[in-house]
Amino acid sequence: MSNMDTIFNKNFWIRQWENDKKNDTFNVHKGFSTPEYWDKAAPTYNQNKDEVKNRRLEKTVLFLKQSNLLFKGMKVLDIGCGTGMLAIELAKHGAKVTALDFSKGMLEKFRQDITPDIKNNISVFYEDWHKIDIESKGWEKNFDLVIAFMSPGVASPEAFFKMMQCSKNGCAIRGWAAKRTHPILSDLWKKIMKTPLEDKPQSILYKINLLFSLGIFPEITFDEIEWDKTSRVKEEFEQQMAFFNKVSKKSYLELEEIIYPYIESLSENNYIKRHHKGLTATAVWKVDAAMVLNQ
Repeated sequence: MSNMDTIFNKNFWIRQWENDKKNDTFNVHKGFSTPEYWDKAAPTYNQNKDEVKNRRLEKTVLFLKQSNLLFKGMKVLDIGCGTGMLAIELAKHGAKVTALDFSKGMLEKFRQDITPDIKNNISVFYEDWHKIDIESKGWEKNFDLVIAFMSPGVASPEAFFKMMQCSKNGCAIRGWAAKRTHPILSDLWKKIMKTPLEDKPQSILYKINLLFSLGIFPEITFDEIEWDKTSRVKEEFEQQMAFFNKVSKKSYLELEEIIYPYIESLSENNYIKRHHKGLTATAVWKVDAAMVLNQ
């Protein structure tokens, strides 16, 4: 098989994706893929206007409309909906949204933001995408659009294919497309893991290439994002503890003795200010559900 044949082979990209488990990127993903982490992150989420602006809601809505994937009465499945910013925006445009997340903290913030005018357009579920049986729920080929934006729920080939199996029309994903800056995490990684952090983009690049191998060619856009986030020392400490409790073999007490003094040393008047910067990719495509089911 030639190199060109290889890169257009579905199994090649599945293997590349699965091999990603051997490096820091996979371990970083593990840290960010627990309900505990997102429960701790929820109180500081969407507080900064620049952070909200970086969700690119207007651009996303326009992108979906141009792809004929946003219309009144359509059925949407939002996997890893978080605080529901996109789900709420789609509901305002007349979509019937089924939104799920495995973080109670995120869903609590989501429910608080649902206004009476769209209450009947949104169904919120406390669910883990990896554990859902889409056949028993009747979700196979049931939704006009299935989305997973910045979601750890579709970080494996199996979860990604399951996502596409739920769509009868289109899908959309968003994820990190380049190495991003997270200095606090990097410093703590060196202290705890004893190696420099080598965090590459998450799996969206594998997803896009896997789509190419299936003969699916998505519309792709890239966005540079940048914002500051402020949190209390206790909030930052609890987030970092939740993260490293998943990726490290150290005990809770050992982690606490490393993390708390470091966080406190960065604080000013009991607050921590973090600068975020990165590049995201958004991919939107039409689904041939029969083809996906036969893969």
